[in-house]
Amino acid sequence: MKKRARTSVDKTVVDVWQREVGQLSTRNFAHRLGASEDLVCRLDLYKKLAKHRGCVNTVSFNAGGDILVSGSDDKRVVLWDWETGHKKLSFHSGHTNNVFQAKIMPYTDDRSIVTCAADGQVRLAQIPERGELETILLARHDGRAHKLAIEPGSPHIFYTCGEDGLVQHFDLRTRVATELFTCQSIEDRRHQMSVIPLNAITIDPRNPNLFAVAGSDEYARLYDIRKYKWDGSTDFGQPADYYCPPHLIGDETVGITGLAFSEQSELLVSYNDESIYLFSRNMGLGPNPVPASPVSMGSDPSEIGGDHQLAADQSAMDADEKSTPQVYKGHRNFETVKGVNFFGPKSEYVVSGSDCGRIFIWKKKGGELIRVMEGDTNVVNCIECHPHTMVLASSGIDHDIKIWTPKAPERAVLPTNIEQIPKARDWMYRISSPQDFIYQLISLRRRRTSPDRSGENSVGNRELLELVLTFDANSDASSDNDGDTTSQDDLFG
Repeated sequence: MKKRARTSVDKTVVDVWQREVGQLSTRNFAHRLGASEDLVCRLDLYKKLAKHRGCVNTVSFNAGGDILVSGSDDKRVVLWDWETGHKKLSFHSGHTNNVFQAKIMPYTDDRSIVTCAADGQVRLAQIPERGELETILLARHDGRAHKLAIEPGSPHIFYTCGEDGLVQHFDLRTRVATELFTCQSIEDRRHQMSVIPLNAITIDPRNPNLFAVAGSDEYARLYDIRKYKWDGSTDFGQPADYYCPPHLIGDETVGITGLAFSEQSELLVSYNDESIYLFSRNMGLGPNPVPASPVSMGSDPSEIGGDHQLAADQSAMDADEKSTPQVYKGHRNFETVKGVNFFGPKSEYVVSGSDCGRIFIWKKKGGELIRVMEGDTNVVNCIECHPHTMVLASSGIDHDIKIWTPKAPERAVLPTNIEQIPKARDWMYRISSPQDFIYQLISLRRRRTSPDRSGENSVGNRELLELVLTFDANSDASSDNDGDTTSQDDLFG
Protein backbone atom coordinates (compact mmCIF):
# COMPACT_ATOMS: atom_id res chain seq x y z
CA MET A 1 0.00 0.00 0.00
CA LYS A 2 1.42 3.36 -1.03
CA LYS A 3 1.85 5.80 1.87
CA ARG A 4 0.34 9.25 1.64
CA ALA A 5 2.91 12.05 1.63
CA ARG A 6 3.00 13.88 4.96
CA THR A 7 1.76 17.47 4.69
CA SER A 8 2.81 20.47 6.77
CA VAL A 9 -0.49 20.15 8.68
CA ASP A 10 0.36 16.52 9.54
CA LYS A 11 3.79 17.59 10.80
CA THR A 12 2.26 20.35 12.93
CA VAL A 13 -0.18 17.89 14.53
CA VAL A 14 2.68 15.54 15.37
CA ASP A 15 4.71 18.41 16.82
CA VAL A 16 1.76 19.47 19.02
CA TRP A 17 1.34 15.90 20.26
CA GLN A 18 5.09 15.58 21.00
CA ARG A 19 5.04 18.86 22.92
CA GLU A 20 2.02 17.79 24.98
CA VAL A 21 3.60 14.45 26.01
CA GLY A 22 6.95 16.05 26.79
CA GLN A 23 8.90 14.72 23.79
CA LEU A 24 9.43 18.19 22.35
CA SER A 25 10.47 21.22 24.38
CA THR A 26 8.48 24.44 24.16
CA ARG A 27 11.50 26.19 22.65
CA ASN A 28 12.02 23.57 19.94
CA PHE A 29 8.29 23.54 19.22
CA ALA A 30 8.36 27.31 18.68
CA HIS A 31 11.39 26.96 16.39
CA ARG A 32 9.74 24.23 14.32
CA LEU A 33 6.56 26.24 14.01
CA GLY A 34 8.48 29.39 13.10
CA ALA A 35 10.44 27.55 10.43
CA SER A 36 7.30 26.09 8.85
CA GLU A 37 7.17 26.37 5.09
CA ASP A 38 3.42 26.79 5.46
CA LEU A 39 3.97 30.12 7.23
CA VAL A 40 6.35 31.30 4.51
CA CYS A 41 3.75 30.47 1.87
CA ARG A 42 1.13 32.47 3.81
CA LEU A 43 3.16 35.67 4.06
CA ASP A 44 0.99 38.59 3.02
CA LEU A 45 1.17 42.38 3.10
CA TYR A 46 0.27 43.51 6.64
CA LYS A 47 0.94 47.24 6.54
CA LYS A 48 2.58 50.00 4.54
CA LEU A 49 4.57 52.53 6.57
CA ALA A 50 4.57 55.79 4.62
CA LYS A 51 6.22 58.94 5.97
CA HIS A 52 9.39 59.26 3.90
CA ARG A 53 9.66 61.52 0.85
CA GLY A 54 12.29 59.51 -0.98
CA CYS A 55 13.49 55.98 -1.60
CA VAL A 56 13.82 53.98 1.61
CA ASN A 57 17.36 52.58 1.62
CA THR A 58 17.47 50.89 5.02
CA VAL A 59 15.13 49.14 7.46
CA SER A 60 16.15 47.47 10.71
CA PHE A 61 14.42 46.09 13.82
CA ASN A 62 15.60 46.81 17.33
CA ALA A 63 16.71 43.91 19.55
CA GLY A 64 13.25 43.59 21.11
CA GLY A 65 11.54 43.55 17.72
CA ASP A 66 8.88 46.13 18.61
CA ILE A 67 10.52 49.10 16.85
CA LEU A 68 11.59 49.46 13.22
CA VAL A 69 14.04 52.16 12.14
CA SER A 70 14.26 53.40 8.55
CA GLY A 71 16.40 55.83 6.57
CA SER A 72 15.79 57.44 3.21
CA ASP A 73 16.92 59.70 0.40
CA ASP A 74 15.05 62.46 2.22
CA LYS A 75 17.92 62.34 4.76
CA ARG A 76 15.51 61.56 7.59
CA VAL A 77 15.44 58.70 10.08
CA VAL A 78 12.08 57.40 11.31
CA LEU A 79 11.29 55.10 14.23
CA TRP A 80 8.09 53.09 13.82
CA ASP A 81 5.72 51.05 15.91
CA TRP A 82 5.37 48.66 13.02
CA GLU A 83 2.45 46.69 14.51
CA THR A 84 0.20 49.75 14.66
CA GLY A 85 1.86 51.53 11.74
CA HIS A 86 2.38 54.67 13.81
CA LYS A 87 5.44 56.87 13.62
CA LYS A 88 7.14 57.14 17.02
CA LEU A 89 9.83 59.65 16.05
CA SER A 90 11.19 61.34 12.92
CA PHE A 91 14.33 63.45 12.77
CA HIS A 92 16.85 64.81 10.30
CA SER A 93 19.88 62.55 10.25
CA GLY A 94 22.41 65.36 9.89
CA HIS A 95 23.63 63.82 6.64
CA THR A 96 23.87 65.93 3.49
CA ASN A 97 23.01 63.04 1.16
CA ASN A 98 20.97 59.82 1.05
CA VAL A 99 20.93 57.75 4.26
CA PHE A 100 22.11 54.24 3.38
CA GLN A 101 22.01 52.51 6.76
CA ALA A 102 20.48 53.19 10.18
CA LYS A 103 20.61 50.81 13.14
CA ILE A 104 19.59 50.96 16.80
CA MET A 105 22.39 50.00 19.18
CA PRO A 106 21.30 47.18 21.52
CA TYR A 107 20.94 47.67 25.29
CA THR A 108 20.66 51.46 24.96
CA ASP A 109 16.91 51.66 25.67
CA ASP A 110 16.61 52.29 21.91
CA ARG A 111 18.12 55.76 22.36
CA SER A 112 21.36 55.38 20.36
CA ILE A 113 21.09 55.19 16.56
CA VAL A 114 24.08 55.00 14.22
CA THR A 115 23.88 55.93 10.54
CA CYS A 116 26.03 56.08 7.41
CA ALA A 117 25.23 57.69 4.09
CA ALA A 118 26.14 58.71 0.56
CA ASP A 119 28.01 61.72 1.94
CA GLY A 120 30.52 59.32 3.54
CA GLN A 121 29.67 60.47 7.06
CA VAL A 122 29.15 58.15 10.02
CA ARG A 123 26.87 59.75 12.62
CA LEU A 124 25.41 59.03 16.05
CA ALA A 125 21.94 60.19 17.13
CA GLN A 126 21.22 60.23 20.85
CA ILE A 127 17.54 60.46 21.80
CA PRO A 128 17.35 62.50 25.02
CA GLU A 129 14.84 62.10 27.85
CA ARG A 130 14.00 65.75 27.33
CA GLY A 131 15.15 68.46 25.00
CA GLU A 132 16.12 68.49 21.38
CA LEU A 133 17.69 65.58 19.55
CA GLU A 134 21.10 66.18 18.03
CA THR A 135 23.33 64.07 15.83
CA ILE A 136 27.10 63.83 16.15
CA LEU A 137 29.64 63.31 13.39
CA LEU A 138 31.87 60.36 14.36
CA ALA A 139 33.99 59.91 11.22
CA ARG A 140 34.03 60.12 7.44
CA HIS A 141 34.70 57.93 4.44
CA ASP A 142 36.07 59.33 1.19
CA GLY A 143 33.04 58.47 -0.91
CA ARG A 144 29.79 56.65 -0.10
CA ALA A 145 29.54 54.62 3.10
CA HIS A 146 27.08 51.86 2.22
CA LYS A 147 26.92 49.65 5.29
CA LEU A 148 27.62 49.35 8.99
CA ALA A 149 27.61 46.28 11.24
CA ILE A 150 26.99 46.20 15.00
CA GLU A 151 28.90 43.73 17.15
CA PRO A 152 26.20 41.29 18.38
CA GLY A 153 25.01 42.19 21.86
CA SER A 154 27.27 45.22 22.20
CA PRO A 155 25.89 48.68 22.99
CA HIS A 156 29.24 50.25 22.05
CA ILE A 157 31.01 48.55 19.12
CA PHE A 158 30.27 48.74 15.40
CA TYR A 159 32.10 48.78 12.04
CA THR A 160 31.61 50.65 8.78
CA CYS A 161 32.86 50.21 5.21
CA GLY A 162 32.86 52.53 2.20
CA GLU A 163 33.69 52.99 -1.44
CA ASP A 164 37.14 54.23 -0.39
CA GLY A 165 37.88 50.62 0.63
CA LEU A 166 38.31 51.70 4.25
CA VAL A 167 37.01 49.64 7.18
CA GLN A 168 36.58 51.56 10.45
CA HIS A 169 35.98 50.34 14.00
CA PHE A 170 33.96 52.49 16.44
CA ASP A 171 33.67 52.42 20.23
CA LEU A 172 30.90 54.72 21.43
CA ARG A 173 32.38 54.84 24.92
CA THR A 174 35.19 56.98 23.55
CA ARG A 175 33.48 58.00 20.27
CA VAL A 176 36.78 57.31 18.55
CA ALA A 177 37.00 55.77 15.08
CA THR A 178 39.92 53.44 14.37
CA GLU A 179 40.90 52.98 10.73
CA LEU A 180 41.60 49.24 10.58
CA PHE A 181 42.69 48.85 6.95
CA THR A 182 41.97 49.74 3.33
CA CYS A 183 40.86 46.73 1.30
CA GLN A 184 43.41 45.94 -1.39
CA SER A 185 43.24 43.91 -4.56
CA ILE A 186 45.11 40.62 -4.64
CA GLU A 187 48.75 41.04 -5.65
CA ASP A 188 48.53 40.11 -9.33
CA ARG A 189 45.95 42.81 -10.07
CA ARG A 190 47.29 45.83 -8.23
CA HIS A 191 48.30 47.44 -11.50
CA GLN A 192 44.59 47.58 -12.45
CA MET A 193 42.72 48.52 -9.28
CA SER A 194 44.65 48.64 -6.01
CA VAL A 195 41.77 49.65 -3.72
CA ILE A 196 38.54 47.64 -3.65
CA PRO A 197 35.45 49.84 -3.11
CA LEU A 198 33.35 48.11 -0.44
CA ASN A 199 29.57 47.62 -0.46
CA ALA A 200 28.94 45.24 2.43
CA ILE A 201 30.13 44.22 5.89
CA THR A 202 28.75 41.60 8.31
CA ILE A 203 29.76 40.06 11.65
CA ASP A 204 29.54 36.37 12.60
CA PRO A 205 26.91 36.12 15.39
CA ARG A 206 28.52 32.98 16.83
CA ASN A 207 32.00 34.48 16.89
CA PRO A 208 31.91 38.31 16.89
CA ASN A 209 35.69 38.39 16.43
CA LEU A 210 35.12 37.47 12.78
CA PHE A 211 33.73 39.85 10.18
CA ALA A 212 33.51 39.77 6.39
CA VAL A 213 33.65 42.55 3.80
CA ALA A 214 33.02 42.59 0.06
CA GLY A 215 32.74 44.99 -2.85
CA SER A 216 33.88 45.54 -6.40
CA ASP A 217 35.68 42.27 -7.04
CA GLU A 218 34.75 38.60 -6.80
CA TYR A 219 36.02 37.84 -3.28
CA ALA A 220 34.34 38.00 0.12
CA ARG A 221 37.13 38.55 2.64
CA LEU A 222 37.06 37.26 6.23
CA TYR A 223 39.00 39.05 9.00
CA ASP A 224 39.72 38.26 12.65
CA ILE A 225 39.79 41.40 14.82
CA ARG A 226 41.94 39.57 17.38
CA LYS A 227 44.85 39.87 14.96
CA TYR A 228 44.69 43.64 15.08
CA LYS A 229 47.23 45.37 17.33
CA TRP A 230 45.56 48.49 18.69
CA ASP A 231 48.87 50.32 18.83
CA GLY A 232 48.96 50.08 15.02
CA SER A 233 52.15 48.00 15.03
CA THR A 234 50.88 45.34 12.61
CA ASP A 235 49.50 45.29 9.09
CA PHE A 236 45.92 44.10 9.56
CA GLY A 237 44.98 44.27 5.90
CA GLN A 238 45.62 40.57 5.17
CA PRO A 239 42.38 38.55 5.32
CA ALA A 240 42.20 35.33 7.30
CA ASP A 241 40.26 33.73 4.45
CA TYR A 242 38.74 34.39 1.02
CA TYR A 243 35.45 33.06 -0.40
CA CYS A 244 34.46 32.84 -4.06
CA PRO A 245 32.66 30.28 -6.26
CA PRO A 246 35.31 28.49 -8.38
CA HIS A 247 33.79 29.60 -11.71
CA LEU A 248 33.95 33.30 -10.71
CA ILE A 249 37.62 33.35 -9.69
CA GLY A 250 39.34 35.73 -12.08
CA ASP A 251 36.08 37.20 -13.40
CA GLU A 252 36.70 40.95 -13.34
CA THR A 253 33.14 41.79 -14.44
CA VAL A 254 31.44 40.79 -11.19
CA GLY A 255 31.20 42.34 -7.74
CA ILE A 256 29.38 41.71 -4.47
CA THR A 257 26.52 43.83 -3.15
CA GLY A 258 25.34 41.92 -0.06
CA LEU A 259 26.64 39.72 2.76
CA ALA A 260 25.03 37.94 5.71
CA PHE A 261 26.08 35.41 8.34
CA SER A 262 23.68 32.68 9.49
CA GLU A 263 23.28 31.45 13.07
CA GLN A 264 25.49 28.53 11.97
CA SER A 265 28.32 30.85 10.79
CA GLU A 266 27.56 30.23 7.11
CA LEU A 267 28.36 33.15 4.82
CA LEU A 268 25.77 34.29 2.26
CA VAL A 269 27.15 36.29 -0.69
CA SER A 270 25.05 38.12 -3.30
CA TYR A 271 26.79 38.95 -6.61
CA ASN A 272 25.71 41.69 -8.99
CA ASP A 273 24.25 40.40 -12.25
CA GLU A 274 24.90 36.84 -11.06
CA SER A 275 23.56 34.58 -8.29
CA ILE A 276 23.60 34.20 -4.50
CA TYR A 277 25.97 31.68 -2.91
CA LEU A 278 26.15 30.06 0.53
CA PHE A 279 29.56 29.13 1.94
CA SER A 280 30.28 27.02 4.98
CA ARG A 281 33.41 27.88 6.94
CA ASN A 282 35.51 25.12 5.34
CA MET A 283 34.87 26.39 1.80
CA GLY A 284 37.38 29.21 2.10
CA LEU A 285 40.29 29.55 -0.33
CA GLY A 286 42.74 30.36 2.45
CA PRO A 287 44.60 33.61 3.19
CA ASN A 288 46.55 33.57 -0.10
CA PRO A 289 44.32 32.46 -2.99
CA VAL A 290 46.02 31.94 -6.33
CA PRO A 291 44.41 34.13 -9.04
CA ALA A 292 42.74 32.39 -11.95
CA SER A 293 45.06 31.28 -14.71
CA PRO A 294 45.05 33.34 -17.92
CA VAL A 295 44.22 30.07 -19.72
CA SER A 296 40.89 29.99 -17.95
CA MET A 297 40.34 33.59 -19.04
CA GLY A 298 40.91 32.80 -22.72
CA SER A 299 44.64 33.52 -23.19
CA ASP A 300 47.12 31.58 -25.28
CA PRO A 301 48.64 28.77 -23.13
CA SER A 302 52.07 29.33 -24.72
CA GLU A 303 52.21 32.78 -23.15
CA ILE A 304 51.88 31.51 -19.59
CA GLY A 305 54.74 30.71 -17.25
CA GLY A 306 54.87 27.07 -16.18
CA ASP A 307 55.18 27.70 -12.44
CA HIS A 308 52.25 30.10 -12.40
CA GLN A 309 50.13 27.68 -14.39
CA LEU A 310 50.93 24.77 -12.07
CA ALA A 311 50.06 26.86 -9.03
CA ALA A 312 46.81 28.05 -10.59
CA ASP A 313 45.86 24.51 -11.65
CA GLN A 314 46.56 23.21 -8.16
CA SER A 315 44.42 26.01 -6.69
CA ALA A 316 41.57 25.10 -9.02
CA MET A 317 41.87 21.43 -8.07
CA ASP A 318 41.84 22.29 -4.38
CA ALA A 319 38.74 24.45 -4.86
CA ASP A 320 36.96 21.68 -6.78
CA GLU A 321 37.79 19.15 -4.08
CA LYS A 322 35.87 21.21 -1.56
CA SER A 323 32.09 21.03 -1.64
CA THR A 324 30.51 23.50 -4.04
CA PRO A 325 28.58 26.38 -2.42
CA GLN A 326 24.80 26.25 -2.55
CA VAL A 327 23.42 28.57 -5.22
CA TYR A 328 20.15 30.55 -5.26
CA LYS A 329 18.79 31.72 -8.61
CA GLY A 330 15.79 33.42 -10.19
CA HIS A 331 16.13 37.03 -9.04
CA ARG A 332 17.92 39.88 -10.81
CA ASN A 333 20.60 41.97 -9.06
CA PHE A 334 21.96 44.49 -11.53
CA GLU A 335 20.66 48.00 -10.97
CA THR A 336 21.31 48.66 -7.27
CA VAL A 337 23.40 47.68 -4.27
CA LYS A 338 21.06 45.05 -2.81
CA GLY A 339 21.32 43.30 0.51
CA VAL A 340 20.67 39.63 1.18
CA ASN A 341 19.48 37.94 4.35
CA PHE A 342 18.48 34.79 6.20
CA PHE A 343 14.93 34.18 7.43
CA GLY A 344 13.58 31.85 10.10
CA PRO A 345 14.51 31.09 13.73
CA LYS A 346 17.51 29.03 12.67
CA SER A 347 18.20 30.67 9.28
CA GLU A 348 16.15 28.08 7.39
CA TYR A 349 15.48 30.38 4.41
CA VAL A 350 17.31 32.86 2.17
CA VAL A 351 15.63 36.12 1.09
CA SER A 352 16.55 38.77 -1.48
CA GLY A 353 15.02 41.62 -3.41
CA SER A 354 15.16 41.92 -7.18
CA ASP A 355 15.21 44.44 -10.00
CA CYS A 356 11.76 43.21 -11.04
CA GLY A 357 10.24 44.57 -7.82
CA ARG A 358 9.77 41.17 -6.23
CA ILE A 359 10.87 39.45 -3.04
CA PHE A 360 12.39 35.98 -3.51
CA ILE A 361 12.50 33.31 -0.78
CA TRP A 362 14.44 30.06 -1.12
CA LYS A 363 14.95 27.08 1.17
CA LYS A 364 18.48 27.40 2.48
CA LYS A 365 19.03 23.67 2.17
CA GLY A 366 18.82 22.68 -1.47
CA GLY A 367 18.16 26.16 -2.88
CA GLU A 368 14.53 25.52 -3.87
CA LEU A 369 12.61 28.70 -4.68
CA ILE A 370 9.35 28.54 -2.70
CA ARG A 371 8.00 32.09 -2.67
CA VAL A 372 7.91 35.17 -4.90
CA MET A 373 6.04 38.30 -3.74
CA GLU A 374 5.42 41.68 -5.35
CA GLY A 375 7.31 44.08 -3.10
CA ASP A 376 7.88 47.34 -5.02
CA THR A 377 6.76 49.07 -8.17
CA ASN A 378 10.41 49.27 -9.26
CA VAL A 379 13.19 47.55 -7.28
CA VAL A 380 13.34 45.84 -3.87
CA ASN A 381 16.68 46.61 -2.19
CA CYS A 382 16.28 45.78 1.51
CA ILE A 383 14.68 42.86 3.34
CA GLU A 384 15.00 42.76 7.12
CA CYS A 385 13.84 39.83 9.25
CA HIS A 386 12.21 40.23 12.66
CA PRO A 387 14.52 38.91 15.41
CA HIS A 388 11.90 36.69 17.07
CA THR A 389 9.02 35.87 14.74
CA MET A 390 8.13 35.24 11.08
CA VAL A 391 7.80 38.89 10.04
CA LEU A 392 9.60 40.65 7.19
CA ALA A 393 10.14 44.33 6.44
CA SER A 394 11.03 45.35 2.89
CA SER A 395 11.86 48.58 1.07
CA GLY A 396 13.17 49.84 -2.23
CA ILE A 397 12.57 52.61 -4.73
CA ASP A 398 9.03 53.23 -3.44
CA HIS A 399 8.75 55.77 -0.63
CA ASP A 400 7.20 53.34 1.86
CA ILE A 401 8.14 50.28 3.94
CA LYS A 402 6.11 47.11 3.60
CA ILE A 403 5.52 44.74 6.54
CA TRP A 404 4.81 41.08 5.74
CA THR A 405 3.18 38.61 8.17
CA PRO A 406 1.87 35.03 7.68
CA LYS A 407 -1.81 36.03 7.68
CA ALA A 408 -3.01 34.81 4.28
CA PRO A 409 -5.89 32.30 4.53
CA GLU A 410 -4.49 30.25 1.64
CA ARG A 411 -0.98 29.14 0.72
CA ALA A 412 0.49 31.09 -2.17
CA VAL A 413 1.80 29.34 -5.25
CA LEU A 414 4.76 30.37 -7.37
CA PRO A 415 3.82 32.63 -10.31
CA THR A 416 4.26 31.17 -13.76
CA ASN A 417 6.15 34.18 -15.13
CA ILE A 418 9.12 34.19 -12.76
CA GLU A 419 11.61 34.22 -15.63
CA GLN A 420 9.81 37.08 -17.39
CA ILE A 421 11.87 39.70 -15.60
CA PRO A 422 11.84 43.18 -17.15
CA LYS A 423 15.11 44.16 -18.79
CA ALA A 424 17.23 46.17 -16.41
CA ARG A 425 17.80 49.84 -17.08
CA ASP A 426 21.09 50.53 -18.74
CA TRP A 427 23.97 50.89 -16.28
CA MET A 428 24.44 54.52 -17.36
CA TYR A 429 21.17 55.31 -15.57
CA ARG A 430 23.16 55.23 -12.31
CA ILE A 431 25.44 58.19 -13.05
CA SER A 432 24.88 61.17 -10.77
CA SER A 433 28.30 62.41 -9.64
CA PRO A 434 31.93 62.65 -10.74
CA GLN A 435 32.63 59.60 -8.56
CA ASP A 436 29.99 57.64 -10.49
CA PHE A 437 31.53 58.79 -13.75
CA ILE A 438 35.04 57.59 -12.82
CA TYR A 439 33.71 54.34 -11.36
CA GLN A 440 31.75 53.55 -14.51
CA LEU A 441 34.76 54.35 -16.69
CA ILE A 442 36.82 51.83 -14.71
CA SER A 443 34.01 49.29 -14.91
CA LEU A 444 33.64 49.79 -18.66
CA ARG A 445 37.39 49.37 -19.19
CA ARG A 446 37.34 46.11 -17.25
CA ARG A 447 34.41 44.81 -19.28
CA ARG A 448 35.92 45.78 -22.62
CA THR A 449 39.28 44.16 -21.84
CA SER A 450 37.73 40.90 -20.64
CA PRO A 451 38.64 38.07 -23.08
CA ASP A 452 35.08 36.74 -22.93
CA ARG A 453 33.81 40.05 -24.31
CA SER A 454 36.40 40.62 -27.01
CA GLY A 455 33.70 40.93 -29.64
CA GLU A 456 31.95 43.76 -27.87
CA ASN A 457 34.47 46.55 -28.40
CA SER A 458 32.32 48.39 -30.92
CA VAL A 459 29.40 48.28 -28.49
CA GLY A 460 31.75 49.40 -25.72
CA ASN A 461 32.87 52.39 -27.78
CA ARG A 462 29.27 53.48 -28.24
CA GLU A 463 28.64 52.99 -24.51
CA LEU A 464 31.69 55.11 -23.70
CA LEU A 465 30.42 57.94 -25.89
CA GLU A 466 26.94 57.69 -24.37
CA LEU A 467 28.51 57.66 -20.92
CA VAL A 468 30.26 60.97 -21.50
CA LEU A 469 27.12 62.53 -22.99
CA THR A 470 24.95 61.22 -20.15
CA PHE A 471 27.27 62.60 -17.48
CA ASP A 472 27.41 65.96 -19.25
CA ALA A 473 23.61 66.11 -19.47
CA ASN A 474 23.22 65.11 -15.82
CA SER A 475 25.72 67.76 -14.77
CA ASP A 476 23.78 70.44 -16.66
CA ALA A 477 20.50 69.30 -15.12
CA SER A 478 21.86 69.16 -11.59
CA SER A 479 23.20 72.71 -11.85
CA ASP A 480 19.64 73.89 -12.41
CA ASN A 481 18.28 72.18 -9.29
CA ASP A 482 18.87 74.02 -6.04
CA GLY A 483 16.13 72.26 -4.04
CA ASP A 484 16.26 69.14 -1.88
CA THR A 485 15.46 66.73 -4.69
CA THR A 486 16.01 63.02 -5.12
CA SER A 487 19.05 62.19 -7.23
CA GLN A 488 20.04 59.08 -9.14
CA ASP A 489 21.63 57.93 -5.86
CA ASP A 490 18.14 56.45 -5.29
CA LEU A 491 19.48 53.36 -6.97
CA PHE A 492 22.25 52.80 -4.44
CA GLY A 493 19.95 52.13 -1.49
